[in-house]
Amino acid sequence: MARLLSSNAVLKAIATLPAALSSRNVIGSFYPSGLKYSTSVPGDPGTHEDFRPTNKIQSSDVSLKDVVEQDVKENPVMIYMKGVPDFPQCGFSSLAVRVLKHYNVPLSARNILEDAELKSAVKAFSHWPTFPQIFIKGEFIGGSDIILNMHQNGELKEKLKDIVGSPKLE
Repeated sequence: MARLLSSNAVLKAIATLPAALSSRNVIGSFYPSGLKYSTSVPGDPGTHEDFRPTNKIQSSDVSLKDVVEQDVKENPVMIYMKGVPDFPQCGFSSLAVRVLKHYNVPLSARNILEDAELKSAVKAFSHWPTFPQIFIKGEFIGGSDIILNMHQNGELKEKLKDIVGSPKLE
């Protein structure tokens, strides 16, 4: 018959394992409901390079502020979001993409989850703390709540009317 072990007994058993006795530090805290931890330690030589954060914009000549300015200037509809339009990684980003795709306009996007420095640069540029951030014709509009409200009251249709998209397939 299987025996139910208390969480303290399990944690004590884990602590005796060779891996637990190693000198490698892991950020973690014990909570009554279990162990909560993060293994993403910046600069940790034990983290495989595939899982380390990277700066996707690799140019010493161009600052991230310049990249954001160029994105906003050159793309009629620009969204800085969590994920990408085909695979949003947050409900707010998903909502914003669905609303914008309704108008069949060309949509340019950057995934702020891939680059923490880009995320900070976008926040500094717009003076807005949350994501997604949507820019239309160079103007900061806001997030998904604002886009949804503009869609519902007709303002978004007016704002997007002269941005050419491909014909909508029915």
